[in-house]
Amino acid sequence: GGAEDDEEAKKEARGESTMPERFRYLTKEAPDPPLRWPLFVALAFLVYAWRAVLFELSNWRKAALGIVSFVGYLFKLALALVFHFIGDPITSIIRCIETALYAIRALHSAIVAYTPVPELNTIILLASAVLAIAEVASPNSVNSQTHLLTVSGLIGYAAVCGYILEPFFWTLLLLLYGFSRFVKKKDNVSSALPVAAVLAAVGEPWVRVLVIALYLALSISHHSKKVSNGKEEVEVVMANRRLPMPLLVAAFTIGIHLAAKWAGYRHLTWKIV
Repeated sequence: GGAEDDEEAKKEARGESTMPERFRYLTKEAPDPPLRWPLFVALAFLVYAWRAVLFELSNWRKAALGIVSFVGYLFKLALALVFHFIGDPITSIIRCIETALYAIRALHSAIVAYTPVPELNTIILLASAVLAIAEVASPNSVNSQTHLLTVSGLIGYAAVCGYILEPFFWTLLLLLYGFSRFVKKKDNVSSALPVAAVLAAVGEPWVRVLVIALYLALSISHHSKKVSNGKEEVEVVMANRRLPMPLLVAAFTIGIHLAAKWAGYRHLTWKIV
C-alpha cells in the first residue's frame, strides 16, 4: 500500500545504515527553533506607527489650539467694537451701580451706628396720633394723599439734616397746604394733615404740643360741623389701608438697627463662650 511505499522511500533517503532497527527512532531530526526576528521587525514597525500617531495627535492639538485662539481673537474684536460704540454708556452704568452699592453700604453702616431709636419711636407715635385724629374727623384722608405725606416726610428730613433753611421749610409746608386745599379740593382737616404730621414729628417740643392741640381742635370743629349739617359718614371703607412711607421707613430703620445690634451681641456671646 501507500504506507509501505513511504517507509521504503524514507529508508532509501536515509541510505544504508548499520544501526539496528530498534534504535532508528533516536535518529529522527529535531524540529527547528521558531523564528523570532520577524517579531522584532513588526515591533519596530509598530513603534514607528505609534510615533506617527502621536505626531498626528500633536498636530491636531496644535490645530485645535489655533482654532480656539482664533475664536478668542474674534471675540476680543467683537467686544472691542461693542465698547467702541457703547462703551461709555456701559461704563457709566457700571459706575452708577458701584456708586449705588457703596451708598447702600454707607447707609446701612450709618443706620446701624447712629440710628436714634428713642427719637424715631417718638416720631412714629406722634405722627400716628395725628393720622388717627385725621381719620376720625375725615375718613380716608390718609389713604387719599399718601404722596403728599411722603413729600412732607422728605421735607421734614431735609429740615432736620440742615439741607434746607427754616424759612424755605415753612414755605414748602404752606405750598403743601395750598396744593391740597385749592388744587385737590380737600377739606381743612385733610389739607392740614401733611403739615401737622411733619410738625408733630420733627418740631420742637412746644411746637409738637401746639400743633397736636390745634389740629385736634380743628378736627373737633370739622366733625361738629358735619354732625350739625347732617353729613356724618356712618360707614367707613377699611379696605386697602396703606401706611405712609415715612412711617414705614422709620420703622424699617429701627428694625435694621435692632437686628444688627442683636446679631452683634449674639456674635460676641458666642466668641466669649
